[in-house]
Amino acid sequence: MSKEVTRIILLSDTHGFLDDSLLQKLAWADEVWHAGDIGGLEVSDRIEKIKPLRAVYGNIDDAQLRMQHPLNQVFYCQQIKVVISHIAGYPGRYNKRIQELLEVEKPQLFICGHSHILKVMKDPKRGHLHMNPGAAGIYGFHQIRTLLRFEICGKTIQNLEVMELGKRGQLS
Repeated sequence: MSKEVTRIILLSDTHGFLDDSLLQKLAWADEVWHAGDIGGLEVSDRIEKIKPLRAVYGNIDDAQLRMQHPLNQVFYCQQIKVVISHIAGYPGRYNKRIQELLEVEKPQLFICGHSHILKVMKDPKRGHLHMNPGAAGIYGFHQIRTLLRFEICGKTIQNLEVMELGKRGQLS
């Protein structure tokens, strides 16, 4: 008997931008997770028409987005406890709010955005996997637009891939 697999597309910092390159990637996923700075309800609404969306708001997101998406998401995907928040830092340099959240929630997977810096690493102190998918939008200082895709099977995060969407500022 084969185990069920949940396929995830993880993105952040779209800043109101969606293009065909990004939208085509969503077909692969069972769920889309967005780590904030969505940039407008039209972005989250468009994603939700294609796939189920779990999202948090970011610092650029307006009151409408903040009413639709929370500051933090805490949930289980299969047997993995997941926490998503926009502004966090990274292992060894988390901000105070995130340190407190991680102490209470003790996730196996912690996801953030904001920095536009793609980073996947184990937190040696807390033992969780930390992911920041970089930025999928065309605004910011990043050079290449990125997202992450991976699978969750039971207690395992597997087949993690970085997907490049083209150069920042370049329309597809």
